[in-house]
Amino acid sequence: MTPARRKRLLVVGLLVLGVAVAAALGLQAFRKNLLYYFTPDQVARGDAHAGQAFRMGGLVAMGSVQRAPGSMTVHFTITDMQRSIPVVYTGILPDLFREGQGIVVYGTLDKNGLFVANQVLAKHDSKYMPPGVEADIKKAQAQQQAERLAKDPS
Repeated sequence: MTPARRKRLLVVGLLVLGVAVAAALGLQAFRKNLLYYFTPDQVARGDAHAGQAFRMGGLVAMGSVQRAPGSMTVHFTITDMQRSIPVVYTGILPDLFREGQGIVVYGTLDKNGLFVANQVLAKHDSKYMPPGVEADIKKAQAQQQAERLAKDPS
């Protein structure tokens, strides 16, 4: 092998190695920044892991909002009508936040099953339903109706 050919082979090898290292670093960064979305039912089944940042969407359960006096901390429950997950958030809530409203929260699940939210998002459209939650709510309503019919067939 001639010295010129050996030099070219070395340059090509270094380029391939550099591209491989850059691709590996890019994939690692992408994996760290992935943002998963779950419904309360999926979280209750254990699909989301404690300490992992993710988004969860659902409805604010009626009668569940509790504000700590003299604090900006709010405790509430988010539901998809099948399962409910308790949430704690410290900060300013969106103006459209209210019980029965569809919301998306971003944060982590602690080891006790409490979702610690860093951000609360509420949509202005009154017909808004977070992805996947609408189907879960319709499924729960159908189950409730079937149970009512089973108890009282008349």
